[in-house]
Amino acid sequence: MTDAVTFQGVSRHFGPVKAVDAVDLSIRDGEFFAMLGPSGSGKTTCLRLIAGFEQPTAGHIAIFGERAEGVPPYLRNVNTVFQNYALFPHMNVRENVAFGLRVKGVGKAERHRAAEEALELVELGGYGHRRAGELSGGQRQRVALARALINKPRVVLLDEPLGALDLKLREQMQEELRKLQRALGLTFVFVTHDQDEALSMADRVAVFAEGKIQQIGTSEDIYRCPNTRFVADFVGSSNVLPADLAGVGRAGQWASLRPEDVVLDPAGREATVTGRFFHGRVTKLSLDLAGQSLTALIPAREDTPDVGEAARISWDPARVHLMEREA
Repeated sequence: MTDAVTFQGVSRHFGPVKAVDAVDLSIRDGEFFAMLGPSGSGKTTCLRLIAGFEQPTAGHIAIFGERAEGVPPYLRNVNTVFQNYALFPHMNVRENVAFGLRVKGVGKAERHRAAEEALELVELGGYGHRRAGELSGGQRQRVALARALINKPRVVLLDEPLGALDLKLREQMQEELRKLQRALGLTFVFVTHDQDEALSMADRVAVFAEGKIQQIGTSEDIYRCPNTRFVADFVGSSNVLPADLAGVGRAGQWASLRPEDVVLDPAGREATVTGRFFHGRVTKLSLDLAGQSLTALIPAREDTPDVGEAARISWDPARVHLMEREA
């Protein structure tokens, strides 16, 4: 089976700045793929390279096996949903959704019928007559998605489309986007800096830093088995410890231990509480263990020692992951 998107040694330089640096990447047909990383890590530039808004300085890009370098955006079988939605305020919802078909010369009746079908897909049937300014943030996001889907692309590119929504609505839209992607069977490529968003939605995640991919894997692999200290720290918080202190491996190796895997244990090792923070479902403890700082997340139902007091802690060695390298 041909991959939806392939990068082979792709770079994009802006003068001396290597925004994307020799990236190799394969995105499978029908996959929900997330590009995760901080600002300036190269993820958005990769998305723009797929869309055709940027051209590679070096390397090759293929979309369903067809070389993409030099192919303009309108000739690629992809569509992009932007963070700001880019809706036209002077058009109603139906006209916004149908705009791509209008540019292609599709007749009014046919494009309006297609627009209504696309709006039904995103559960906005009957909203076609409204103006963009009359919609909520979540509804505008759905209109932008319908506008992308109406052209029947094989790849949908989503550039932090949920970033402007409040937390509750964002979580709702995460579920709906995932459900829609599965129903349509399209390839979704989703750019985000939100770790929870990437882990909860994606089949696989690529973690970016400084123009390079640090690690690609399933959400569980990325979280449980980070390759580097950067991945361990960025994808959720992690305790990066010398392996011998963590009780696995050998001196000189480094290990990742997630805070939720540290438990209070009367028979455990003694640490000193240096910080205590209540977060509703959990209490976060900052600890000093033999001069090493680490964090524990303790269920709120458990009593926890206060700052300056001793805490006895332990963890299951099976939950400790030896990293390939520290950084």
